[in-house]
Parts: sequence; structure tokens; C-alpha cells
Amino acid sequence: MYKIELLNEIAKVGLDEFKNKAIFVKGDSDAIMLRSASLHNTEFSDSLLAIARAGIGVNNIPIDRCTEKGIVVFNTPGANANAVKELAIAGLLLSSRDIIQGVNWVNHLTEKDDAFTSIIEAKKSNFTGPELKGKTLGVIGLGSVGVLLSNAAISLGMRVLGYDPYISINSAWGLSSNVQRSNSFDELFKESDYISIHVPLLDETRNLINAKALSKMKKGVRICNFARAELVDHTALEHALNTHKVAKYVTDFPIEQTKTMINTIQIPHLGASTPESEENCAVMAAQELLDYLENGSITHSVNFPHCSLGACTSQTRITLLHRNVVNMVSQITSIIGKHSINIEMMQNVSKQQWAYTVLDVDNEIEDEIIQQLKNINDVVKVRIIKGQQ
Repeated sequence: MYKIELLNEIAKVGLDEFKNKAIFVKGDSDAIMLRSASLHNTEFSDSLLAIARAGIGVNNIPIDRCTEKGIVVFNTPGANANAVKELAIAGLLLSSRDIIQGVNWVNHLTEKDDAFTSIIEAKKSNFTGPELKGKTLGVIGLGSVGVLLSNAAISLGMRVLGYDPYISINSAWGLSSNVQRSNSFDELFKESDYISIHVPLLDETRNLINAKALSKMKKGVRICNFARAELVDHTALEHALNTHKVAKYVTDFPIEQTKTMINTIQIPHLGASTPESEENCAVMAAQELLDYLENGSITHSVNFPHCSLGACTSQTRITLLHRNVVNMVSQITSIIGKHSINIEMMQNVSKQQWAYTVLDVDNEIEDEIIQQLKNINDVVKVRIIKGQQ
């Protein structure tokens, strides 16, 4: 029976995935499930094996510290993609047509009856805006959300340019053949009437939309940010809004500085705020945790490599999380061989500085062997999983 700690309310349909295989506890646990709770000031026990974020962003989790302790961190890419896509479509419309301003104006009218109708007809032209059809949308980042938005924009009659030098095979298969590939950011900036940002926050993407980038865009460009606030240099953006280089900025990540910016629509981080999205994320997070706890499989981890193993049909499965260094595999197999244990299956996969080695063997593993494996330099976690006969 696995012990799971829940740090936020998790949709019941996700918790049901554990069936009778887990209990939910406070404190020491095998795994943590969370949404927005911060773990940066949390001390992790040696028993903690994994953390699953029911969502895509993991800024609330100390990834480096988890990695050093051999704690696998999962997220749920794609589970909330449709919800974010729908809000991004709304963002494009809101950036183009002055819907919010018009609604607010109507709500503050004091005229009555015929005068009310007359003033609306007389002043509605103050809130006109261009149609999306026939305009060019530049999508930065062709992951789950970027692909869905690109395809939807094609259906709306837009010309779509996409830029993602790291596009995955799955994303490429799902992308409409009508989406045109941009060869660079500069090309996308130059040609787009609308720009929608869908990339993760990394060192190389921080302040991606900066003064230099803005200078290359069309006058009157409309920018939508449904990824992260820090992708935009807000000082440069404010100048571009004040000079009307940027006609409208729509963000799902408002900060104090954007509150005072003209022509800015601030949405209170509603991208994944749908019951369907929360359920999808909860189910995926639970499945990831259960597969790791039961089988040692790693899917959608942000700090360790992907490794899909299936159920263990041997007597024992040994898993080792370790640094990606020379001679690690030979050190592991040497210990196993010295004890005359036959290796039925072995996998070794790596992700940058870290790696994961899995061995299925036809013996029980004594404590002495486990300790020898733990004593190998650069090994951070050793687990023994009993086979499913």
C-alpha cells in the first residue's frame, strides 16, 4: 500500500486511479501530488520517491534539490492543452475587437429606454476592431497548446506561422499541413499581425519579447501571452504600448506592472481553470505516480529520463537513479555479477547530467547487495521492486 500526500485538492477521478493501492497521508510519504502548493521551503524525507504536479508548470517545486535526492518530478503536459487553447482563442478575439471596453462602457451607461438604445447605436463605432480572418498569426512554441491553437486558427481563416526549433515528432504529426514554418524568430516577428507565446520559461526564453524583438514587429501587432509572465520584458512592452507599436497585449499572467499599462487585458491565470482540465491533469498525474511506484517507469518527468518498462515479470526489478558518468553501468553489473545473479533485462537511459538504470533479475536481492549499489559514487537512489508473477 503506497502512501500519498495531497498538498492541494485533487479531482476525485484522479484519486480513483489508485483504487485500493494507496492511502492518503500527511507527512512522510512515498509520493506527493499537488497543483499550486509551494515546496521550496519543504524538507523532503528519505522515503519520498516522487512528486507529481497536476499541471504543466513546476516553478513551485525545487527541481535541483529533488534531483540530488533522487526524487522524480512529474508534470502533465497536454492534459490542460485544450483549455488553454480555448482561452488563447478568446485572447485573440479580445485583442482584436474591443469587446471588454465596449461591455464596460455599456454597463456604466445611465440613459433610459430609447435614449439607451440610441446612444449605443451612436457610439458603437468607438469599439470596432479587425477580424481574424485573413490575418497572420505567429505561434511561438509548437507543443501541445501551440499545435491546437495553430490548427484552430487555420480553421478561423488565419494564415499561421509557427516557430519551434525543438518541435517533437508527436507535435509535428498533429500539426496542420497548412501551418507554415518560420525559419527564425525574426521572420515570425516581421510577418505576424498577431503573436501568441507558448514556450516554457527557461534561461534562453526569459525576456524573449524584449525591445529588440519588439522593434522587428509590425506596427499595431497584438501579442498574447498564455505561457509565463517572465517571457516578456515588461518595461520594453510598456514603451511599445505607449508608442502604439503594440496595439494590444493580452496576458494570463498579470503582474503589478501590467496593471497600469494601456491597452492591456489581464486575465487572472485562467488557462487551465476548467473542470475538464483539472480532471485530466489529476488522472495523468496519478497514472504517472502509480506506474513509477509499481513498475519503476518514468513518463513526463522534468528531471529524469523517460523509461517505459511495462510490468516486471521477473522476480525482482532493481532501479538506480544516478549521475550520467562513465563506467556507471559496468560498476552496477560488476556488483550483480559477483553475486552470481543473472540479468534478464537491462535498460540505461540518460537526460543531460542524469541517468536511470533498470535491471530485471531472477533472484531476490539481499540487503548487502543493495548497500553495495547505494555505495557507488554518483548513485542517488536505489529501489527494489518485487516482480508481478
